[in-house]
Amino acid sequence: MTSGIIFDIKEFTIHDGPGIRTTVFLKGCPMSCMWCHNPEGQARQPQVIRGLAGERIAGKEYTAIELAALLNQQVYILRANEGGITFSGGEPLLQAAFVAEVIDLLDDVHILMDTSGYGQEQDFRLLVDRSDLVFFDLKLIDSPLHQHYTGCDNDLILRNLHLLNELGKPFVVRVPLVPGVTDTNQNLAGIVQTLRRFSGLLRVDLLPYNKAAGSKYRYAGMEFKPDYDESRELNLNTALFEHTGIKVTVV
Repeated sequence: MTSGIIFDIKEFTIHDGPGIRTTVFLKGCPMSCMWCHNPEGQARQPQVIRGLAGERIAGKEYTAIELAALLNQQVYILRANEGGITFSGGEPLLQAAFVAEVIDLLDDVHILMDTSGYGQEQDFRLLVDRSDLVFFDLKLIDSPLHQHYTGCDNDLILRNLHLLNELGKPFVVRVPLVPGVTDTNQNLAGIVQTLRRFSGLLRVDLLPYNKAAGSKYRYAGMEFKPDYDESRELNLNTALFEHTGIKVTVV
Protein backbone atom coordinates (compact mmCIF):
# COMPACT_ATOMS: atom_id res chain seq x y z
CA MET A 1 0.00 0.00 0.00
CA THR A 2 1.45 3.33 -1.09
CA SER A 3 0.93 6.76 0.41
CA GLY A 4 1.24 10.23 -1.07
CA ILE A 5 1.24 13.91 -0.16
CA ILE A 6 -1.68 16.10 -1.29
CA PHE A 7 -1.69 19.87 -0.84
CA ASP A 8 -5.28 20.52 -1.88
CA ILE A 9 -8.49 18.82 -2.99
CA LYS A 10 -10.91 21.13 -4.75
CA GLU A 11 -14.49 20.09 -5.35
CA PHE A 12 -16.87 21.34 -8.04
CA THR A 13 -14.15 22.66 -10.33
CA ILE A 14 -15.17 23.52 -13.88
CA HIS A 15 -11.86 24.45 -15.54
CA ASP A 16 -9.93 21.23 -14.93
CA GLY A 17 -11.61 19.08 -17.55
CA PRO A 18 -15.08 18.23 -18.85
CA GLY A 19 -18.11 18.59 -16.58
CA ILE A 20 -18.05 19.09 -12.83
CA ARG A 21 -14.85 17.71 -11.33
CA THR A 22 -12.89 17.11 -8.17
CA THR A 23 -9.24 18.09 -8.60
CA VAL A 24 -6.52 16.48 -6.52
CA PHE A 25 -3.33 18.55 -6.24
CA LEU A 26 -0.26 16.40 -5.61
CA LYS A 27 2.68 17.96 -3.79
CA GLY A 28 6.10 18.16 -5.40
CA CYS A 29 7.29 19.31 -8.81
CA PRO A 30 10.66 18.78 -10.52
CA MET A 31 10.32 22.15 -12.24
CA SER A 32 10.49 25.64 -10.77
CA CYS A 33 8.71 27.77 -13.34
CA MET A 34 9.33 31.45 -12.76
CA TRP A 35 5.59 32.15 -13.04
CA CYS A 36 4.31 29.13 -11.08
CA HIS A 37 0.84 29.88 -9.70
CA ASN A 38 0.98 27.02 -7.18
CA PRO A 39 4.29 27.67 -5.38
CA GLU A 40 3.05 25.67 -2.39
CA GLY A 41 3.03 22.65 -4.70
CA GLN A 42 6.73 22.76 -5.58
CA ALA A 43 8.33 21.22 -2.47
CA ARG A 44 7.67 17.54 -1.90
CA GLN A 45 7.16 17.80 1.86
CA PRO A 46 4.39 19.58 3.81
CA GLN A 47 5.16 23.23 4.58
CA VAL A 48 3.76 26.06 6.67
CA ILE A 49 1.78 28.73 4.81
CA ARG A 50 1.37 31.99 6.70
CA GLY A 51 -1.50 34.13 5.43
CA LEU A 52 -3.97 36.73 6.60
CA ALA A 53 -6.11 33.99 8.16
CA GLY A 54 -3.19 32.58 10.13
CA GLU A 55 -1.03 29.53 9.61
CA ARG A 56 -1.91 26.33 7.80
CA ILE A 57 0.00 23.29 6.62
CA ALA A 58 0.12 22.75 2.87
CA GLY A 59 0.49 19.03 2.46
CA LYS A 60 -1.29 16.05 4.00
CA GLU A 61 -0.35 12.40 3.74
CA TYR A 62 -2.96 9.92 2.53
CA THR A 63 -2.77 6.22 1.88
CA ALA A 64 -4.14 5.17 -1.48
CA ILE A 65 -7.10 3.52 0.29
CA GLU A 66 -7.88 6.68 2.28
CA LEU A 67 -7.81 8.98 -0.74
CA ALA A 68 -9.79 6.59 -2.94
CA ALA A 69 -12.45 6.22 -0.24
CA LEU A 70 -12.77 10.01 0.01
CA LEU A 71 -13.03 10.43 -3.77
CA ASN A 72 -15.47 7.54 -4.19
CA GLN A 73 -17.95 9.44 -2.01
CA GLN A 74 -18.17 12.00 -4.82
CA VAL A 75 -18.25 9.71 -7.85
CA TYR A 76 -22.04 9.58 -8.19
CA ILE A 77 -22.49 13.35 -8.39
CA LEU A 78 -19.45 13.72 -10.68
CA ARG A 79 -20.83 11.14 -13.12
CA ALA A 80 -24.27 12.77 -12.98
CA ASN A 81 -22.67 16.05 -14.12
CA GLU A 82 -20.57 14.46 -16.92
CA GLY A 83 -17.44 15.14 -14.90
CA GLY A 84 -14.81 13.17 -13.07
CA ILE A 85 -11.56 13.37 -11.14
CA THR A 86 -8.49 15.33 -12.21
CA PHE A 87 -5.01 14.66 -10.84
CA SER A 88 -2.88 17.80 -10.96
CA GLY A 89 -0.12 19.38 -8.96
CA GLY A 90 2.67 19.99 -8.48
CA GLU A 91 3.39 17.08 -10.80
CA PRO A 92 1.48 13.76 -10.62
CA LEU A 93 4.37 11.92 -12.26
CA LEU A 94 6.48 12.43 -9.11
CA GLN A 95 3.97 10.25 -7.22
CA ALA A 96 3.04 7.96 -10.10
CA ALA A 97 2.80 4.69 -8.16
CA PHE A 98 0.54 6.31 -5.56
CA VAL A 99 -1.72 7.95 -8.16
CA ALA A 100 -1.97 4.69 -10.13
CA GLU A 101 -3.01 2.80 -7.01
CA VAL A 102 -5.63 5.41 -6.14
CA ILE A 103 -7.10 5.23 -9.66
CA ASP A 104 -7.24 1.43 -9.50
CA LEU A 105 -9.31 1.73 -6.30
CA LEU A 106 -11.79 4.24 -7.71
CA ASP A 107 -15.29 3.42 -8.88
CA ASP A 108 -15.99 3.91 -12.58
CA VAL A 109 -15.35 7.61 -13.21
CA HIS A 110 -13.69 9.79 -15.84
CA ILE A 111 -9.99 10.31 -15.05
CA LEU A 112 -7.93 13.24 -16.28
CA MET A 113 -4.19 13.69 -15.71
CA ASP A 114 -2.85 17.24 -15.82
CA THR A 115 0.92 16.99 -16.28
CA SER A 116 3.99 18.93 -17.35
CA GLY A 117 5.25 15.75 -18.99
CA TYR A 118 8.48 15.95 -17.01
CA GLY A 119 8.97 12.42 -15.74
CA GLN A 120 10.33 9.00 -16.57
CA GLU A 121 8.70 7.09 -19.41
CA GLN A 122 7.55 4.21 -17.19
CA ASP A 123 5.79 6.63 -14.83
CA PHE A 124 4.25 8.50 -17.74
CA ARG A 125 2.94 5.28 -19.29
CA LEU A 126 1.60 4.11 -15.92
CA LEU A 127 -0.65 7.15 -15.55
CA VAL A 128 -1.55 7.69 -19.19
CA ASP A 129 -2.80 4.09 -19.38
CA ARG A 130 -5.19 4.83 -16.49
CA SER A 131 -6.42 8.18 -17.81
CA ASP A 132 -9.32 8.95 -20.13
CA LEU A 133 -7.92 12.36 -21.07
CA VAL A 134 -4.58 14.12 -20.60
CA PHE A 135 -3.92 17.83 -20.18
CA PHE A 136 -0.29 18.33 -21.23
CA ASP A 137 1.37 21.63 -20.30
CA LEU A 138 3.78 22.85 -22.97
CA LYS A 139 5.67 26.02 -22.16
CA LEU A 140 8.76 26.64 -24.29
CA ILE A 141 10.18 24.85 -27.33
CA ASP A 142 13.64 26.39 -27.11
CA SER A 143 15.64 24.22 -24.67
CA PRO A 144 17.98 26.94 -23.25
CA LEU A 145 15.02 29.24 -22.62
CA HIS A 146 13.14 26.34 -21.03
CA GLN A 147 16.12 25.70 -18.75
CA HIS A 148 16.29 29.37 -17.77
CA TYR A 149 12.61 29.85 -16.98
CA THR A 150 11.68 26.44 -15.55
CA GLY A 151 14.96 25.14 -14.09
CA CYS A 152 15.14 22.11 -16.39
CA ASP A 153 15.53 21.27 -20.06
CA ASN A 154 12.62 20.02 -22.13
CA ASP A 155 14.02 16.79 -23.60
CA LEU A 156 11.92 14.51 -21.37
CA ILE A 157 8.85 16.65 -21.93
CA LEU A 158 9.05 16.54 -25.71
CA ARG A 159 9.78 12.79 -25.69
CA ASN A 160 6.74 12.13 -23.54
CA LEU A 161 4.61 14.39 -25.72
CA HIS A 162 5.46 12.32 -28.79
CA LEU A 163 4.89 9.13 -26.78
CA LEU A 164 1.48 10.41 -25.70
CA ASN A 165 0.44 10.81 -29.31
CA GLU A 166 1.74 7.33 -30.15
CA LEU A 167 -0.25 5.80 -27.29
CA GLY A 168 -3.47 7.02 -28.88
CA LYS A 169 -4.80 8.73 -25.77
CA PRO A 170 -6.77 11.93 -26.47
CA PHE A 171 -5.04 15.00 -25.12
CA VAL A 172 -5.20 18.78 -24.85
CA VAL A 173 -2.04 20.87 -24.91
CA ARG A 174 -2.16 23.83 -22.53
CA VAL A 175 0.19 26.77 -23.03
CA PRO A 176 0.56 29.27 -20.16
CA LEU A 177 0.99 32.65 -21.79
CA VAL A 178 3.76 34.56 -20.02
CA PRO A 179 4.36 38.06 -21.45
CA GLY A 180 7.49 38.21 -23.57
CA VAL A 181 8.42 34.62 -22.69
CA THR A 182 5.99 31.93 -23.85
CA ASP A 183 3.64 34.17 -25.84
CA THR A 184 6.15 35.21 -28.52
CA ASN A 185 5.32 34.39 -32.12
CA GLN A 186 8.56 32.39 -32.32
CA ASN A 187 7.60 30.15 -29.41
CA LEU A 188 3.99 29.75 -30.51
CA ALA A 189 5.11 28.91 -34.05
CA GLY A 190 7.48 26.30 -32.62
CA ILE A 191 4.60 24.75 -30.69
CA VAL A 192 2.49 24.69 -33.85
CA GLN A 193 5.25 22.91 -35.78
CA THR A 194 5.60 20.36 -32.99
CA LEU A 195 1.87 19.61 -32.85
CA ARG A 196 0.76 19.91 -36.46
CA ARG A 197 0.79 16.17 -37.23
CA PHE A 198 -0.43 14.86 -33.87
CA SER A 199 -3.58 12.81 -34.44
CA GLY A 200 -4.49 12.57 -30.75
CA LEU A 201 -4.54 16.33 -30.17
CA LEU A 202 -8.04 17.62 -29.43
CA ARG A 203 -7.15 21.30 -29.13
CA VAL A 204 -4.70 23.81 -27.69
CA ASP A 205 -5.72 25.90 -24.69
CA LEU A 206 -3.94 29.24 -24.27
CA LEU A 207 -3.92 30.26 -20.60
CA PRO A 208 -3.56 34.03 -20.01
CA TYR A 209 -1.02 35.13 -17.42
CA ASN A 210 -2.25 35.37 -13.82
CA LYS A 211 -0.81 38.48 -12.19
CA ALA A 212 -2.20 37.51 -8.79
CA ALA A 213 0.01 34.43 -8.48
CA GLY A 214 3.04 36.37 -7.19
CA SER A 215 1.37 37.23 -3.88
CA LYS A 216 1.21 33.53 -2.93
CA TYR A 217 4.99 33.28 -2.69
CA ARG A 218 5.23 35.54 0.35
CA TYR A 219 2.76 33.38 2.26
CA ALA A 220 4.78 30.28 1.40
CA GLY A 221 8.04 31.89 2.58
CA MET A 222 9.35 32.00 -0.98
CA GLU A 223 10.59 34.83 -3.19
CA PHE A 224 8.85 35.76 -6.44
CA LYS A 225 11.52 36.93 -8.90
CA PRO A 226 10.21 37.26 -12.46
CA ASP A 227 12.75 38.65 -14.92
CA TYR A 228 10.03 39.57 -17.41
CA ASP A 229 7.62 42.49 -17.52
CA GLU A 230 4.30 41.37 -16.02
CA SER A 231 2.55 44.50 -17.30
CA ARG A 232 3.38 43.78 -20.93
CA GLU A 233 0.32 43.11 -23.10
CA LEU A 234 -0.12 39.44 -23.97
CA ASN A 235 0.24 38.23 -27.53
CA LEU A 236 -2.92 36.19 -28.20
CA ASN A 237 -1.96 35.03 -31.68
CA THR A 238 -4.47 32.26 -32.30
CA ALA A 239 -4.05 32.61 -36.06
CA LEU A 240 -0.78 30.65 -35.97
CA PHE A 241 -2.73 27.61 -34.80
CA GLU A 242 -5.85 28.17 -36.90
CA HIS A 243 -3.87 28.44 -40.15
CA THR A 244 -2.52 24.95 -39.50
CA GLY A 245 -5.94 23.51 -38.71
CA ILE A 246 -5.30 23.21 -34.96
CA LYS A 247 -8.31 24.03 -32.81
CA VAL A 248 -7.34 26.69 -30.26
CA THR A 249 -9.16 28.37 -27.37
CA VAL A 250 -8.20 31.17 -25.00
CA VAL A 251 -9.26 29.96 -21.55
